[in-house]
Amino acid sequence: MNKTNTNSWYKILSVVFLAIMIFYTLFPMYVMITGGFKTVGDLRHNLFGLPNPPQWDSYLRILNPATSSFLVNLRNSILIMIGTVVIDVVLCCLTGFAFARLKFPGKEIFYNFFLLGLLFPLAVAILPMYLQMRTFGLIDSYLGVILPQAAFNLAFHTMLTRSFFEQIPMDLEEAATIDGCSKFGFLVRMVLPLSKPIITTIGVLTLVGSWNQFLLPLLVLNDENKYTLPLGVMQFQGQFQTDWAQVLAYLTLSLIPAILFYALAQKEIVAGLTSGAVKE
Repeated sequence: MNKTNTNSWYKILSVVFLAIMIFYTLFPMYVMITGGFKTVGDLRHNLFGLPNPPQWDSYLRILNPATSSFLVNLRNSILIMIGTVVIDVVLCCLTGFAFARLKFPGKEIFYNFFLLGLLFPLAVAILPMYLQMRTFGLIDSYLGVILPQAAFNLAFHTMLTRSFFEQIPMDLEEAATIDGCSKFGFLVRMVLPLSKPIITTIGVLTLVGSWNQFLLPLLVLNDENKYTLPLGVMQFQGQFQTDWAQVLAYLTLSLIPAILFYALAQKEIVAGLTSGAVKE
């Protein structure tokens, strides 16, 4: 009886905790989405209530190229995101395969040294990295954002791909070798098709990270025509006031692509983080 009561209280507390976390997560999004349909005056007097009536002016002005650079910022974010995802996925698959399936002297030492990249966040290395990019002429260019983003993701994503590739049975590799397949051919023809979950996971993590990156584009990009979506918010900030209704509408539109892509790839992400490549 006591055990039954304990389980009941545990379930109740779990539901309450989950409800609190859901509210904590979704309430800011509710304020952001509904705030885009209000005027600045409504935001001051009715921040948490529903818009009555809904105002579409903020969204229309943002989507109008004559009054907002949203579409230009969207294009820049997509270009930088695609470049970062492609470079990151290609490099982490190659390095993960090398550390997982190839044999060479000092492999574990190199791998552990490679993982030291996990200890250095972008904010810590931003100054020496900025000086290097200035030396190579990458300031105010898309590559100046793409390459550092891919580089700082590489250590963690290589750890994921190596762990996933190691679960592929050796029998498959031996059979491929007998049929005359090279190491690179084995990677392209067998490993990568079996690794769709982990590749999708890495792609989505890189996409979301690139989409939300603010510090690096802020330091690298000087031309407003190259600004990404996080930097585009600054266009609504004046010297004495900020149009918060347009800021909230801008943020809402900025989040839609990332949320849609994450929702569509959710199953693949879970599979990539929780399952192996193939069953023995």
